[in-house]
Amino acid sequence: MSTRLVEAHRLVVKVGSALVTNNGQGLDLAAIGEWARQIADLRAAGREVVLVSSGAIACGMQRLGWSKRPSAVHELQAAAAVGQMGLAQVYESAFAAHGVQTAQVLLTHEDLADRKRYLNARSTLTTLLGLGVVPIINENDTVVTDEIKFGDNDTLGALVANLVVAEALIILTDQQGLYTADPRKDPAATLIAEARAGDAALETMAGGAGTQYGKGGMITKVLAAKRAARSGAHTVIASGREAEVLPRLAQGESVGTLLVAETQPLTARKQWLADHLQLAGTLHLDAGAVAALKGGSSLLPIGVVTVEGDFERGAAVACLSPEGREVARGLCNYGSGDARRIARHPSHELEAILGYVDEPEFIHRDNLVLIDR
Repeated sequence: MSTRLVEAHRLVVKVGSALVTNNGQGLDLAAIGEWARQIADLRAAGREVVLVSSGAIACGMQRLGWSKRPSAVHELQAAAAVGQMGLAQVYESAFAAHGVQTAQVLLTHEDLADRKRYLNARSTLTTLLGLGVVPIINENDTVVTDEIKFGDNDTLGALVANLVVAEALIILTDQQGLYTADPRKDPAATLIAEARAGDAALETMAGGAGTQYGKGGMITKVLAAKRAARSGAHTVIASGREAEVLPRLAQGESVGTLLVAETQPLTARKQWLADHLQLAGTLHLDAGAVAALKGGSSLLPIGVVTVEGDFERGAAVACLSPEGREVARGLCNYGSGDARRIARHPSHELEAILGYVDEPEFIHRDNLVLIDR
């Protein structure tokens, strides 16, 4: 598996319902305890880990005595509400045994489709990681509807990898990895050790659906890898029952299937910022701010001379030089009203002016791309 995961500092680990609930028999405390220990070891080695966990609906089904996954949305929501209590409690206890703090984060597709909520989610997750906390993310099935649901937590894992600019997405499943065909039906099927994320041939090989306890299947994992690759994250599909799977992967051992992203994380993110956002406003900068941006710094309020437009926090804005030429664009940490109030002020004065501080930067360098025009 070469050095791709060895060099990964920020990881997103996704575990599926079949693993979390031991194929629907109830929360697998031993397995969850093992993943918690392995993640704690990764953190001790200097890695940042976000855990995306399925299992709320499956846990709720078990607690409610339902043997078959319901199809009605309101019943799925009820099962999720019941199951999420048990799931959060078990994870908190498992990580606490290793002195690790956890945080529960429930998301819907709308949270990541809306720029303001996207930026809020990203700020929260990066803050938690900076505090040494392991965020445990699940889809907010309690309020989900057909219009806003991710559909499966493989997709959610990929979206989270995009959100936090992770270098790797590790999908733990009840299979050894991706095979040339379904090994449960074709004894000649062979494990694919490495391939390119987004290769159309992989989707044909994956096929099939998941179990009655989970909505996904191998096809959702292949598509998730394709999505994660857009922000430069490599994806591994491996068995969650494999001994020491996470530290072995982090050490570069070949376990499961590696789907390689061909674009570096920040490069892909910068392309997205440069090409795919409609601009909601304009920031006019002084010469010092322009020089700082070209040197790789974030945009600070003191370098902003004037603010044009009416926009909310998280909106995409253009940054103009004193000559009126666009030099950069990015996602603004403040809405236009507050932006006008803090322009030309140093960051340490923001709280006194606004009564709060979202971020010390107008635009963080991770959310900013230079424009060469």
